[in-house]
Amino acid sequence: MANELAIYAARSENSKGRVHKDDGSEYRNEYQRDRDRIIHSSAFRRLEYKTQVFVNHEGDMFRTRLTHSIEVAQIGRTIARALNVNEDLTEAICLAHDLGHTPFGHAGQDALNACMKDYGGFEHNLQSLKIVDLLEKRYAIFPGLNLTFETREGILKHCSKNNAKTLGIIGERFINNEKPGIEAQIANIADEIAYNNHDIDDGLRAGLLDIESLRKCELVDIHYKRVKEKWPDLSGSHLRHEIIRRMINYVVSDLIETSEELITSVSPIDIDDVRKCGKSLIRMSKKTESMHKALKKFLHDNLYRHERVNLMAEQAKETIDYLFNAYMTMPELLTDELQAVISSESNKIDKMQTTRLIADYIAGMTDRFAFSEHDRISSN
Repeated sequence: MANELAIYAARSENSKGRVHKDDGSEYRNEYQRDRDRIIHSSAFRRLEYKTQVFVNHEGDMFRTRLTHSIEVAQIGRTIARALNVNEDLTEAICLAHDLGHTPFGHAGQDALNACMKDYGGFEHNLQSLKIVDLLEKRYAIFPGLNLTFETREGILKHCSKNNAKTLGIIGERFINNEKPGIEAQIANIADEIAYNNHDIDDGLRAGLLDIESLRKCELVDIHYKRVKEKWPDLSGSHLRHEIIRRMINYVVSDLIETSEELITSVSPIDIDDVRKCGKSLIRMSKKTESMHKALKKFLHDNLYRHERVNLMAEQAKETIDYLFNAYMTMPELLTDELQAVISSESNKIDKMQTTRLIADYIAGMTDRFAFSEHDRISSN
């Protein structure tokens, strides 16, 4: 990094550490190691075939959870560098934030949550943490990826107090109404910036949105006018990309400037001061936040609820429901490994545990594997 880290930044040498004792690396700091473990994980690779807005087979040009995560990391690193905090930690959190997402995006999560309503529900933030803590199987001496506390803190963006009570130290901030470190706050808002702007790109490309309708949103209209003033005849993909890149730059610049002022006003002396200050220190100005929220609402009403997206959502719900009920009724349809866990005489598990195993299995599926499983089971 070009400059010395700010005093309130996370430092790998001062990390709260890992759950399981783990030898360090001669060439990488602890947050770099976290990032590398995430990138090499099976869950990260599967994001390539998980829906962002459009189901994967809708077209190769649309974003997936993987490309979205990479874009979030790029925005996150830009903000972290400008604010002189830990880029490596920010990147690790950004890359891991969607690991727990089901196939078929939010529609898949809603469907699996409904299936699990009598068994504790399903929430993708908790699932992301469970993946890095337990479900990834890569190391001989510990389960999961054994990430640092700070990366795990950032992955768990939301959590009910009831769930937090079961998570030990990682859940305490939700009980104590504390905030995570600056890097986690950056990753959270970088996610919002990425999906707002890049879902516009995919929506326009798919023909579900149009520029004139989007101009009802002040944030779009401002940059549309600026682009047209400079290039009056610009249209198509060039117009789309020029508007979107300016919007991202505008929001990120505003965020950096506003956050600098907030941080200065609080003057935290370390990362624990950030956690205990009682408010988020990474924010847009009120004006920009208002425009950003208006754009988010427009996308919710006109893209995420579009007839074509709703049709995909119904297909997703039907697929998740079918798989869940099939596995619950006939666990012999599961993999040999899962069947062995369920039937093990030495480790008897109850219905709640069996149901959670099934939910973990479905959540880990890609879009195309879920469709394939549906076809396999229904054809028998």
